[in-house]
Amino acid sequence: MIKKWRDIIFDHKISLRERMFRLVTCISMIALIFILILGRFTANMFIMAGSIAYMYLVMRISIRKECINTGATAIVVLLLLLFPVVFFAGGGIYGGVPEWFVLCFIYISITLKGKRMAVFFLLCTIETLVCYYVAFHYPEFVLPNTTGQAYFDSARSVILAGALTSVLLLFQNHLYEEENQVTIQQKKEIEELNETENHFFSSMSHEIRTPINTIIGLNEMILRGDISDDLAENARNIQGASKMLLTLINDILDLSKIKSGKMEIVNVSYETGELFSEIVNMIWIKAREKGLEFRLHVDPSIPSMLCGDEVRIKQVLINLLNNAVKYTKEGSVTLSVRCERLGLNRVRVWYSVEDTGQGVKKENIPYIFDAFKRVDEKKNRHIEGTGLGLSIVRQLVELMGGKISVNSVYMNGSTFLVMLEQDIISEKELGAFTLASRTKVREGEQYKHSFEAPDAHLLVVDDNEMNLMVVSKLLSDTKIQIDTASSGNECLRLTQYQHYDCILMDHLMPEMDGIECLHAIHSQPGGLCQTVPVIALTANAGSDNQQLYRKEGFSGYLAKPISGALLEAAVMSILPRELVQLSEEASQSEIGKDVLIFEQAKRISLMVTTDSVCDLPDSLKKEFGIYVCPYYICTEQGRFLDNSELLADEMLAHMAEGGQGFSQPPDVEDYERFFAQRLTEAQNVIHITMAKHVSNGYHNAVEAAKSFENVTVVDSGHLSSSMGLSVLYAAYMAENHASREEVVGTVKRLRRYISSAFIIDNTNAMCRAGQISRNVQILCDALLLHPVIVLRKSRMTVGSMELGSFHHVIKGYVRKALKNARNIDRRILFITYAGMDEKSLEYIQELVRQYCPFERVYLQKASSAIASNCGPGSFGLLFMKKNEASISLSEMSRGDGR
Repeated sequence: MIKKWRDIIFDHKISLRERMFRLVTCISMIALIFILILGRFTANMFIMAGSIAYMYLVMRISIRKECINTGATAIVVLLLLLFPVVFFAGGGIYGGVPEWFVLCFIYISITLKGKRMAVFFLLCTIETLVCYYVAFHYPEFVLPNTTGQAYFDSARSVILAGALTSVLLLFQNHLYEEENQVTIQQKKEIEELNETENHFFSSMSHEIRTPINTIIGLNEMILRGDISDDLAENARNIQGASKMLLTLINDILDLSKIKSGKMEIVNVSYETGELFSEIVNMIWIKAREKGLEFRLHVDPSIPSMLCGDEVRIKQVLINLLNNAVKYTKEGSVTLSVRCERLGLNRVRVWYSVEDTGQGVKKENIPYIFDAFKRVDEKKNRHIEGTGLGLSIVRQLVELMGGKISVNSVYMNGSTFLVMLEQDIISEKELGAFTLASRTKVREGEQYKHSFEAPDAHLLVVDDNEMNLMVVSKLLSDTKIQIDTASSGNECLRLTQYQHYDCILMDHLMPEMDGIECLHAIHSQPGGLCQTVPVIALTANAGSDNQQLYRKEGFSGYLAKPISGALLEAAVMSILPRELVQLSEEASQSEIGKDVLIFEQAKRISLMVTTDSVCDLPDSLKKEFGIYVCPYYICTEQGRFLDNSELLADEMLAHMAEGGQGFSQPPDVEDYERFFAQRLTEAQNVIHITMAKHVSNGYHNAVEAAKSFENVTVVDSGHLSSSMGLSVLYAAYMAENHASREEVVGTVKRLRRYISSAFIIDNTNAMCRAGQISRNVQILCDALLLHPVIVLRKSRMTVGSMELGSFHHVIKGYVRKALKNARNIDRRILFITYAGMDEKSLEYIQELVRQYCPFERVYLQKASSAIASNCGPGSFGLLFMKKNEASISLSEMSRGDGR
């Protein structure tokens, strides 16, 4: 019996509420049984026995008839009637009955729900107060009890009520833990199911794209030939059907990603004119083929460059326009764009797609965005499509933080309105944008190859023989020399002995996939294609895959199926210019719009990058090709990019007026974007950061570098121009073909050979930045002390204190910094400063010449990030000490110094 009861309590097939009802009712019955057994033999005992039987029957009937709420209510009513009788018959507050009122409260809270629970909880409260009131004012209603019996009843009730309540809570906790485990397991199973579903859709997309690529490619070769009108018409129908199937695959894949939460919105800067041109060129011919008028109205005040997910915006508008053309038999389709300013750098853009088609019935409008739902199915049965388009459109708009609405009058057309908010990149207005100036007529055009490259060598790698044949045929008129490889290993055998000017690489191949093969080519000992650009030509479609290929080091990305024009455009963009002969008939400006090329030149082997706080002259950064990731400056007016949006002098002036400001390193996402962009120009990146214990920049960069195999982050151990010396050293070595390991090792060794010391005029800024304590700042102000800040083991510390006015201590600082002149490499010196006048700088230069003349001296303004931390009137002498790894720093400093 007990085992059966326990099995029921822990049976997950039974609802949690029913199990809790069983448990708490049984606990209450046990409590009454204890009262019955331990109580004195009176008439109340018959009432107790009847109550227990009543509760048992109610519980059985409630469970059998599945009316738990009603059964619980009936038992609560019994308890509310029973407890006052027991209370007055058992000695009132001296009879041990009050403790059982607590059990009644617990029973109500667990078994009842909603308003019913609140009502009975209130009734129980009122009943308790009434019982206590009557017992106090009318003691004659309470049967007397002896003192000994009162203590016994109270102890018994406390122990029993406490024990039973504890058992109840333990069981309840156990039940909830089990339910939680079940929920976690179900969530895991759902996630696995979603993952399986996504994998299935991705695999199906890949597998279907491969034969479609063959169909479209070979069909294009048929259309290029001299064929009859009937055959050309059939070929064009095949082409249209193939593209329709491709659209369906893309829609299903997108819906799967949105459903699983894996659809990512990637905001980039884009030209609005280019976006509208591409949309117009894709839609207006379709409209003309159906005899429809295509109208275009674009607000001339819209900025020429905005920031948003250009790919998804285009997908939304093309979907809406395609639908408008599809459901409109006669009349027109209109695209209208208007712009509304929201603030300094933000706009709200309204896109309106209007048609004169059949419209939507009022009762069907709420269902128009449902997946696989086609309203007015009987009337629209002849129209092709699945009904996925509008569902994807709505979800994409919502993912971009926008809104979409529809206004339709049945038989009189529809208007879809999309609102998106976007950031402004360029304040320049787009101006007049007309349909006549943007459309390009391609109908009936005969194929013309865009270029010839008979001296160029191209390698195509794909495990599918049909794909190799299609690419070879599509590029045959370019006269390019094409080799093919059906596996990654075969590709490596060819690149070992043959130089290619471009490689087209499939991704999903057995044994060695395209990404593994790419990395093997880049690191192939003695290979002839280590720096050759590689384009991913794959059936793995989607913006997330584009990011993957960019990150892994591909030079471009093309999704199968591919047209001949796009394939030619991609190859021509990558090939060396001297090998390409443009066709006289084909215009280079008319191709390449839909080709995603990550780079336009061969990537260098190794690039050295750093942060904006390196405080190097622009001339040196440009000369050595050093890219910087900007820090941020945060003020009351907002967050600004170091040096490009807020200069150091502007920052110091803001602080002088009582404003606040502090530096902030780039976020992990900022570094990821920065590294991804740099890897389009270099195979490997070494990023040198400020001392890791001074700023979080190092840690953020390390975290971002985990997403890339070929990014190395190195702690310089210094800041400002002393960090810049490490960067210069590394950039010089990279320029002279040193390996990544050699550069990293040298930068680490240089930490102890670079002098990094700054003298501070006023300690207020450093105190606000948290670099020195408030006590130190008060001491310095009171005693006219000027701290000399040094870097030791990547930590900023106070090296010494100089006493007196700032101009007086400058001489002492310079003398101490240059006292060991024989151990100083005199070829280059940075005097990096913040907020100092020309007279002070000339005085410092004169002191330097007296103690240790340098071949080249750079007067370098500190970046706004450094200046915000050290404050005005600060400067440092930053130079290299002699060491065994010295290189010709005079070569490094080919630019002019002061």
